[in-house]
Amino acid sequence: MAFLEDGNHTAVTEFILLGLTDDSVLRAILFIIILCIYLVTVFGNLSTILLINVSSQLHYPMFFFLSHLASVDIGISSSVTPNMLVNFLVKQNTISYLGCSIQFGSAAFFGGLECLLLAVMAYDRFVAICNPLLYSIKMCTQVCIQLIVGSYLGGFLCASFATLSFLSILFCGPNRINHFFCDFAPLIELSCSDVTVPVVVISFSAGAVTMLTVFVITISYTYILITILKMHSREGRQKAFSTCTSHLTAVTLFYGTAIFIYVMPKSSYSTDQNKVLSISNTLVIPMLNPLIYSLRNNEIKGAMKRHLGKKIFS
Repeated sequence: MAFLEDGNHTAVTEFILLGLTDDSVLRAILFIIILCIYLVTVFGNLSTILLINVSSQLHYPMFFFLSHLASVDIGISSSVTPNMLVNFLVKQNTISYLGCSIQFGSAAFFGGLECLLLAVMAYDRFVAICNPLLYSIKMCTQVCIQLIVGSYLGGFLCASFATLSFLSILFCGPNRINHFFCDFAPLIELSCSDVTVPVVVISFSAGAVTMLTVFVITISYTYILITILKMHSREGRQKAFSTCTSHLTAVTLFYGTAIFIYVMPKSSYSTDQNKVLSISNTLVIPMLNPLIYSLRNNEIKGAMKRHLGKKIFS
């Protein structure tokens, strides 16, 4: 049953996800494409985690944070993609009220956590380039663990605010979500109660995390740029900047897409464009991150060559 009588209201017990398209041929093509992207995402990020764990040359704070970022990318993709794939195979994809709540909370958790990890990685690069002599002290094991724990706690707070906001919204009418997952904007459109408080709570939590992390990243890279420009050696400047390019690329992709989805006025783009941008954030970027860090990082490329060489010669 999709509805449940509750006093004067009929509460929604499940939602219908409209997905990306109704065209059967296009659905089959998209199923194959998205399945391949998801498999590459999981394989690429698991390979990154495994390589960092088995390579003693990568046991540094930067790669410790990168392994957690890879775990988060798997989480972001897995919170949305399996259900999306099911949507391509069935005529009408439904998700329960509880399932929608879990999916929405998971997306908030992993999204907030990725923001915080990107900020932590920017701070790590700031310390490494601006205070290289104190790097081993300022980024000791205890500090790294504290930064990771703080990031996970921040993600948990984002998920808590999102879940509580979702549970406070009353759904008693239409239950068709014009999206491929339970996102906040299409859910608000289905509400039959006052959504002022949930909107304020979600906006505050998302805004606070975004502003904090953007501030940390901006300040970190401002000092990094100043330090690099003061270097007399051209080779030193190139080496310092090369350690930041992969992270800067990941930050640009993630925040660039997020700004279009959650900051730009909804009237400036259509629902279909929103879906495409959401695919970029939940599927494409998690797939690209391990490629960005492996292809643009000499330490990871070196570790890959060493381990592949051992496998071949053994």
